[in-house]
Amino acid sequence: MKINARAKVTLIFSLLALCSTLLGVWLGMGFETKFFSVYRTSAFDPMQYVRLFSFIFGHTGLDHYLGNFLFILILGPLVEEKFGSGNFLLMILITALVTGLLSVIFFPDVQLLGASGIVFMLILLSAFTFAGGEGVPLTFILVVLLYLGREVYNAVFVQDQVSQFAHIVGGLCGGMFGYITKRRG
Repeated sequence: MKINARAKVTLIFSLLALCSTLLGVWLGMGFETKFFSVYRTSAFDPMQYVRLFSFIFGHTGLDHYLGNFLFILILGPLVEEKFGSGNFLLMILITALVTGLLSVIFFPDVQLLGASGIVFMLILLSAFTFAGGEGVPLTFILVVLLYLGREVYNAVFVQDQVSQFAHIVGGLCGGMFGYITKRRG
């Protein structure tokens, strides 16, 4: 049996997130908070800047990890193959940075943890990218209405520990990446 490992970024991202999640489960949420949660601290705290990217690796447990990485392992290789590993990594980093910064600015008392913003980036980017034809694909519009519409509804009417804001921002990043790459193509 031959194994195709062209989706290097997807696999490395998945394994690093699994390791950090398992460490968090083993060492407790204090570990996750210190290294893998975005929240506002002092501008002189160097970990503040590291966490703007590292929060996508940490998860509250295996269920949270699996919920995110099942999508990432399905969509990531398609996107990585289409755009290349370097561009895919850049999309992940930009999405993490934008989501982390906006979360710290608008929700300073909330801890952001997990890769769900990356999941929503991949969902909307895939809906935009893999639909043929000119203009904005109908599938993209439907995905925006269904996925992001649900998140807006949940943000307004549902009280839970889920950051719909991160989902919405991640989705907007994916839509932006899809629009930019479609215009260039």
